[in-house]
Amino acid sequence: MRVIIRLIAAVLLGSIIGYERERAGKAAGLRTHILVTLGTCVFVVACSGYGMSSDGLSRVIQGIVTGIGFLGAGTILKLNEERDIQGLTTAAGVWMTSAIGVAVGLGELGLALLGAILTVIVLTALGQIDYNAEKKQAAKTENNVKSVS
Repeated sequence: MRVIIRLIAAVLLGSIIGYERERAGKAAGLRTHILVTLGTCVFVVACSGYGMSSDGLSRVIQGIVTGIGFLGAGTILKLNEERDIQGLTTAAGVWMTSAIGVAVGLGELGLALLGAILTVIVLTALGQIDYNAEKKQAAKTENNVKSVS
């Protein structure tokens, strides 16, 4: 029963973050975030259920973090010679989602829930602030171009 609760919790928490990313039109959306939380949770639960020592479990978690870092790196694009890099937030979000999956797998449901709530707050509230700042910068750049011409 404990395993079922953890797996369902992983799906629900991954879907909360994934829904926000899907709504924002990002490439890594609902399914990606659910699969990341569920996959990391399954790794941790399977190793714990097998009776793996804390050292062994630590190595599994290190492998998860490294693997998710590699997955996240694939979402980062440098579009030109300027500072136009996209996908960093998506990569960080996938990384955070894997951390939530690990927490769920370890049975730390409260920590996982709090992590998911804070992640959604960062992605939505701070995302809006970032969007407004970019909009102001674009307007400023446009005004500078007009005044030079």
